[in-house]
Amino acid sequence: MSNKPIFVATHPRACSTAFERVFMTQRDTLKCVHEPFGDAFYYGSERLSRRYEDDLTGREDSGFTQSTYRTVLDRFQREASEGKRLLIKDMAYYLFPPEASPASIAPSVGRVKRGVGTTDGVVNGTTNGTTKAPYPYNTDAEPNNPTVIPQDTLGNFHFTFLIRHPRSSIPSYYRCCVPPLDKVTGFYDFMPSEAGYEELRRLFDYLRSIGQVGTGLAGQNPNGGSACNGVQSSNGVHSSNGDHPSNGVSSNRDLSNGNHQPNGVHLPSGDHPSNGVEPSNGVESSNGVKSPNGAHIPNKVTQGVEVCVIDADDLLDNPAGIVEAFCKSTGIDFTPDMLEWSTEADQQQAEEAFSKWPGFHDDAMNSCDLKPRQHKKKFKSVKDEDAEWVEKYGEKGAKLIRQTVDANTKDYEYLKQFAIKV
Repeated sequence: MSNKPIFVATHPRACSTAFERVFMTQRDTLKCVHEPFGDAFYYGSERLSRRYEDDLTGREDSGFTQSTYRTVLDRFQREASEGKRLLIKDMAYYLFPPEASPASIAPSVGRVKRGVGTTDGVVNGTTNGTTKAPYPYNTDAEPNNPTVIPQDTLGNFHFTFLIRHPRSSIPSYYRCCVPPLDKVTGFYDFMPSEAGYEELRRLFDYLRSIGQVGTGLAGQNPNGGSACNGVQSSNGVHSSNGDHPSNGVSSNRDLSNGNHQPNGVHLPSGDHPSNGVEPSNGVESSNGVKSPNGAHIPNKVTQGVEVCVIDADDLLDNPAGIVEAFCKSTGIDFTPDMLEWSTEADQQQAEEAFSKWPGFHDDAMNSCDLKPRQHKKKFKSVKDEDAEWVEKYGEKGAKLIRQTVDANTKDYEYLKQFAIKV
């Protein structure tokens, strides 16, 4: 069982902070680190986002203008020195250049191209400064690595994944970026590039392609099936007898046969392009590397931890079951009291951790437990959904939300196929 720091990779508005609060109760054995890479992504001298590019005052007021990807990683070293296992919850897109731009390694953790700011080929600790957009970096890329973090550094973490349907997450995020809440969050524009699904999927695919995440699925019983003895299709339809759902996509969740993705679609033998062009069978290898299922994998380094993907709706329907399965997958001791946090120490810890992102975590901060919701989520029709968004955000806002939802649904459904079932 891996004892590496756990990295819960997610996207905005995935109920991830409520999930994080579960593990913040385990202060004796776990140290939770809340969304640390955003410091470097938005504010520091290696920033990738353009959100604050023309707002030097905003960057300076954040207190993170000196943050780099190295300082974030160094923080992990300090936190781990306490002898507790780390649980890091963060947005996958903080590790990627926006808009699917080609990635090269962040200067502070990589090597600058020869002849520019180098000392024996190693970065000298400075980048392009705080007044000019520092990306693209003057550094080399790693083959097939879609992130700005070196492969050997990513290898230090036990990666897990948390997702939520875009029909829930995108309007929630939009709300945080428009009046009146934008004055609290400091996010004054909704940027579809921050939806985060594409980056999460590309990270997932990359980690599987190099063998860091393996083929076994968290939540499976010893016979290889899911704990509910059923099969999950990409559209969320559960079939107890293994029949294919009406969309014609096979729901096979056995990844050990070397022939199929979990949706039963056979992968072609060739490489997939990294530019988002979709192969004819509808299965995309978004990092440009052949799938680890039945194809050659370059640079495979380990057998990999089992695939551990949590869907927020499953978490909200069955918190105890999903958290217990997550704990089993990651080597954490599960106790039912993890789902309650009502002490003064619990609240103080949450306020300190969440204060740097005001307005985004109010519900989680004001909560005291994680209980099953009384009724499972039922999505409205597209027509009713659009009407609701028009009423709340106007025609323009509703149209942008719908476009962003549609653009990210496929990546969500791809990851959903791997989700824990209990």
